[in-house]
Amino acid sequence: MAGTLYNGQPASDLRPLVCRGIRGATTADANTAEDILEATTEMMNLLIRLNDLEPEHVVSAIFTTSPDLNATFPAVAAREIGWYEVPLMCAHEMDVPASLQKAVRVLLQINTTKSASEIRHVYLKGARQLRPEWAYDEDDAAVS
Repeated sequence: MAGTLYNGQPASDLRPLVCRGIRGATTADANTAEDILEATTEMMNLLIRLNDLEPEHVVSAIFTTSPDLNATFPAVAAREIGWYEVPLMCAHEMDVPASLQKAVRVLLQINTTKSASEIRHVYLKGARQLRPEWAYDEDDAAVS
């Protein structure tokens, strides 16, 4: 129905709901639960803010850490910010020689009407070197 309105929008203006991935990565200062959760919370809060995320948008989240981080599960940070109904999983990255240490990574799968180019990925601290085009400086300003 070409003229039908949906939430005040003409039907012709509607974009399809699709599943997209959002990447994030950061580094913890040390292998302590406090440092891992602090780094993960900072990354998650920035991803949430930049992508206007609500827990009901999130299909699932996969967190990984470099093998040297094992003091806690980074998914605890997601629970602490209210993601109680979101399926979460944690794993270790492959132990590749000379790879980034003390790294926490996340892959969020979300339902959204945003295009791929509207998604904001976030790489912080030592992880900035992994994807410079997605790096954020200390002031949370895009470096591009």
